[in-house]
Amino acid sequence: MTALDAPLLALDKLTVQRGETPLCEEVVLNLPAGSICHLVGANGTGKTTLLMQLAGLLPVLTGTVRYQGVESLPVQPLYVSHQLGIHPNLTVAQNLTFLLNLYGIAPSTDNIDAALTWVGLQGFETVSSSHLSAGQTRRITLARLYLLTPAVTPLWLLDEPFTALDVDMVARMEDRLCDFASAGGAILMTSHQAVAVANQVLDLSDYMV
Repeated sequence: MTALDAPLLALDKLTVQRGETPLCEEVVLNLPAGSICHLVGANGTGKTTLLMQLAGLLPVLTGTVRYQGVESLPVQPLYVSHQLGIHPNLTVAQNLTFLLNLYGIAPSTDNIDAALTWVGLQGFETVSSSHLSAGQTRRITLARLYLLTPAVTPLWLLDEPFTALDVDMVARMEDRLCDFASAGGAILMTSHQAVAVANQVLDLSDYMV
């Protein structure tokens, strides 16, 4: 199998562990292009821990992780976590620009305007991020999904992306996830609510120690 034929993400007998404590063992997953996988499991099964391992933020000590067939990160996946990474002293537009710069994108003013309109923050471009609510701040981090394509980062790791979003924004998010997957990307995401657009489910409860 060539890298082009390989799943975007493949887990083989992976141990999910927090420090020295294993939470799940022998986790297996194949996530080909076009996949939207809902990561579920009881509290304490390590859903966030697994996403952090796959993002390269925590070590994988047992098992194998392959990205497009290789055991390294050829392209940094997008990881959206509970830690939003927003700088309170920057404006909304400056924060979004910074987040996109991390992936080598220098967005135009039109790009920024379109992305912020998509998340309902039109008119907030020059507002200091310190003046935003928690929900508005989260929307800045989600706005980059509007501009990132599989050519830039083919794998999205999303931890509770629907938190604090209204029904309309969840629907727009689901449309965007489908567009990204249809363009050749793959998504592994957690959510406490149903993910109508998911075409795979990984239940960590099946692998608990």
